[in-house]
Amino acid sequence: MSPLKFECETGNYHTFCPISCVAWLYQKISDSFFLVIGTKTCGYFLQNALGVMIFAEPRYAMAELEEGDISAQLHDFDELKRLCFQIQQDRNPSVLVWIGTCTTEIIKMDLEGMAPKIEAMIDVPIIVARANGLDYAFTQGEDTVLAAMAHRCPVVQGQKGEASLAQPERRSFARPEGRRVAEALPASQQPSLVLFGSLPSSVAQQLTRELESQGITISGWLPEARYEELPELGPGVFVCGVHPFLSRTATTLMRRRKCQLIGAPFPIGPDGTRAWIEKICQVFDISPKNLDERESQIWENLKDYLSLMKSKSVFFMGDNLLEISLARFLIRCGMIVYEIGIPYMDKRFQASELNFLEKTCNEMNVPIPRIVEKPDNWNQIQRIRALQPDLVITGLAHSNPLEARGITTKWSVEFTFAQIHGFTNARDILELVTRPLRRNNHLKDLGWSKLVTGSHGCGDLLDQKVAQ
Repeated sequence: MSPLKFECETGNYHTFCPISCVAWLYQKISDSFFLVIGTKTCGYFLQNALGVMIFAEPRYAMAELEEGDISAQLHDFDELKRLCFQIQQDRNPSVLVWIGTCTTEIIKMDLEGMAPKIEAMIDVPIIVARANGLDYAFTQGEDTVLAAMAHRCPVVQGQKGEASLAQPERRSFARPEGRRVAEALPASQQPSLVLFGSLPSSVAQQLTRELESQGITISGWLPEARYEELPELGPGVFVCGVHPFLSRTATTLMRRRKCQLIGAPFPIGPDGTRAWIEKICQVFDISPKNLDERESQIWENLKDYLSLMKSKSVFFMGDNLLEISLARFLIRCGMIVYEIGIPYMDKRFQASELNFLEKTCNEMNVPIPRIVEKPDNWNQIQRIRALQPDLVITGLAHSNPLEARGITTKWSVEFTFAQIHGFTNARDILELVTRPLRRNNHLKDLGWSKLVTGSHGCGDLLDQKVAQ
């Protein structure tokens, strides 16, 4: 098998705006309030993308910049101070997160300079995160927020050390000869492990229990459900990510907080979850137990999906930086991946995942897909027409135009909001992937043409009709 090959084109970024991270972060951090500082366009986007009406009183708001703000005729500090005082009185959050937008970048608003002054006045921590449209993918908005939040985590007490690079070597801790760390040390004396990445509480609890079953205690998550419960960070603390798009957070944790990053594949799919647990166990010098049985049981439960996916082809146009992990899992499920388009590739942070992708292709005896960074969408469409894949996973901008041309698609944004991490959620991934394939099969059985599903709205109606 040939090694992984990377290509780089000069395509535009057709993706959501990163301020959409507010959609899931304000729900994850229950005592927070997010203030998006931008224009009316940003407000329209949030209103439409989040689908939350104003009378629902969500824990986010817009600080709209008008012509006077942009032309420097008004004093930004006074307006932001007034809004923050109002938020403090009405909502009393434990933390206030300012989300900078493209406009704040263009007019050079000194958010970092104003935040400490207003923070001292309202006695509420203010975190500045410039999650603007200058990023490569909308998921990097979370990366920006978590990197800024990492600076506010408390300092771990009584530990010294240096931060390692992307893949820490196996550490040996003081313990009786021939015994494992988990057996030799009580939980209070084990090295600290912090996991970073925003997940629903149920999924975070599942991953926590999986590691606890191996004798590894989690010191905390970044972010936690409450700002006041943020984990301690510092030298000697191990950190491990659960999302492929958190490279900025990983860099901050290593360089600024002197933590040690565990470079592991990401816990997406049963194969990825097992590799993630095994890597953490290796760093902690623990022999993993019962992972073979655990993974085999999950694959057994997925048989009804695997039969439908076997030998089907898929093409990733690139949207949310989850493409490498999803492609690796789908290859393990028996699919053929023609191309993995990705808006941005941090090869250092995703080194373990890339190695795992190559290993998976070799084990499944399938060609290694081409990986295209910053893909040019026109060129991609020509390749799609030539390859004729069974499924194209793409962003919202291209889905309906491709469907109108008889190409089956799936919205990549759905994988961002679905629960796809851990052993038990692998079924949800395959449910999303196979839904358009199953719909096509139902349409053939009914004698309807594929072109009837010219939009996802029609597809959903047809799903309901077939179900009846």
